[in-house]
Amino acid sequence: MNVITFASRKGGAGKSTLTAHLAATAHLAGHRCLLIDADPQGSLTLWQSLRPDGKPVVKSAARGVDGLLAVAMMEGYDFVFIDTPPTMWVVVSEAIRASTLVVIPARPGLFDLHAVRETVKTAQDRNKPYAVVMNAAPARRDDKESPVVAYARNHLDKLGIPVWSGQITQRAGFALSLAAGASAPEVDPTSAAAAEIVGLWTAISRSVDAVNLAHARATERGADPRGPDPRVLAPVASRAA
Repeated sequence: MNVITFASRKGGAGKSTLTAHLAATAHLAGHRCLLIDADPQGSLTLWQSLRPDGKPVVKSAARGVDGLLAVAMMEGYDFVFIDTPPTMWVVVSEAIRASTLVVIPARPGLFDLHAVRETVKTAQDRNKPYAVVMNAAPARRDDKESPVVAYARNHLDKLGIPVWSGQITQRAGFALSLAAGASAPEVDPTSAAAAEIVGLWTAISRSVDAVNLAHARATERGADPRGPDPRVLAPVASRAA
């Protein structure tokens, strides 16, 4: 079972939005998915209540995530997506500790970039692979990133923090599809919004495959089954597209 945790100490970074779109995309691809809503705001729970088929299933983490993950493992889920609150509370640490991959959404601005460091440190302390996703970014012009996105990438690169090579652009389609209880790929699979979400999901899938392969090889060698140093694995998410 693969656990994808979306974490950031900064509110408004886009954790709930990305969790919903990506979980729906994984569900659309045929994976059995579970959503864990660990954010007291309950955004995922609200979104899922609008979905006609009620899937992916959402469970509240009011009593923590460990028990929910144990049940999910027994029930045979392929992917569990955890949306966390904009804090570093115990529930966030639990979610990161249980993760296959930690996704850190960040808007390309000073406050978000500063908040990234604490989440990265938590992932590093728990030996978990992680990567930042540029979210709500200005649109590209002539296939070039905006100066603020380029600045953000350069800033994080100097800190040795991996960043996904793509970006999630500020688009009305993301908010409108969520309001309809759907995801961008479900509403219009040919849209630019859908292409960005599918691109990010592809990167995450490849990164998860790489993490699992590294764990399997480590186990075969009798090495630490938690896997190698996350600084080795994390760039996979940055390069995949």
